[in-house]
Amino acid sequence: MDISIIFQLAILIVSVMAHEVAHGATAYFFGDPTAKNQGRLTLNPIKHIDLFGSIILPLVLAFFGSGFILGWAKPVPYNPYNLRNRRVGEFCVSIAGIIVNFLIALFFGMILRFGDSLGLSSATQEIMQYIVFLNLVLMVFNLVPIPPLDGSKILMAFLPASYERFVISMERWGLFLLIIFIVFGGWIVGDIVAWLFNLIV
Repeated sequence: MDISIIFQLAILIVSVMAHEVAHGATAYFFGDPTAKNQGRLTLNPIKHIDLFGSIILPLVLAFFGSGFILGWAKPVPYNPYNLRNRRVGEFCVSIAGIIVNFLIALFFGMILRFGDSLGLSSATQEIMQYIVFLNLVLMVFNLVPIPPLDGSKILMAFLPASYERFVISMERWGLFLLIIFIVFGGWIVGDIVAWLFNLIV
């Protein structure tokens, strides 16, 4: 998928922004107004761009010829103690961003399935392929149960409350563990994404 860096960066920003807004909107639905009070329930990208995760890292990956660019937006804040039914609320908040990325991938994937009959240009189809691919990467990567990824919070919903302190204590090692996973287990994410991409598109 040889689309320009500008298109890749724009798709990344919109995708991670949708992911974070989904977290905040779900928290608000469950009774926590933190994200709303901080003006984060908006599709204005300026409110969500993280200088390193949304700009610097993607450009560095593109400069060094990475097959695709990846990054993140500013995490949308929420207070779990404000949630109605905290355990269910935290699970729903955590999985909301993942669901949104999946729905984006599914929506554009279905369009691509009928791309020829819709008369879409090859350039348009290429951009849509990247939208599907990137959102699947964000979805699968965030399901990895390593703090602070969403997968660790989803896992907590199925573990006894006594494990919560252990998972929280692991956050200090989160970045280190993520690097190890990416180096030695990143192929797992790649294989799953490739399988889902072929299934959808």
